[in-house]
Amino acid sequence: MRCPFCHGLENRVVDSRLAKEGDVIRRRRHCGGCTRRFTTYERVDEVLPMVVKKDGRREPFDRQKIASGLKRACEKRPVSIDAIEAVVDTIERQLQERGERELESREIGEAVMRELHALDAVAYVRFASVYRSFRDVHEFMRELEDLIAERRRKPRPRRAARQGGRRRV
Repeated sequence: MRCPFCHGLENRVVDSRLAKEGDVIRRRRHCGGCTRRFTTYERVDEVLPMVVKKDGRREPFDRQKIASGLKRACEKRPVSIDAIEAVVDTIERQLQERGERELESREIGEAVMRELHALDAVAYVRFASVYRSFRDVHEFMRELEDLIAERRRKPRPRRAARQGGRRRV
């Protein structure tokens, strides 16, 4: 493993642990060249489908593209990196379980939209505005109206009654 600091190849594993429900092994490494420490993650290299783009090009599935799109949509929102990684893991698992050799990029985009819708409404609208490439403000407003109507249909959790500034237990 190449050191990210000095790019040397002489390093050793100091600690190994299971991470993310046993799907990933986290390794702490110590570089023999610069003596700095760094972390690597090891996961099973599973065969993922090829992604068919809108113009017909085919490229390998890349989880980093999904993660970067989610990070951009969730920028300055109260969404943790762990939550974003969990969404990427969910989408990747769903695609693997389908067992298809190829899938359209549209299907990945729709899966991201579904997950973002449940995660954060503002991030969902941000992603939708880029993904669906609205032609005008009216299309954008229709999407917002649909989101608002759906939120109104869902029952809100009841808050505990307050008495004298304290919650009843």
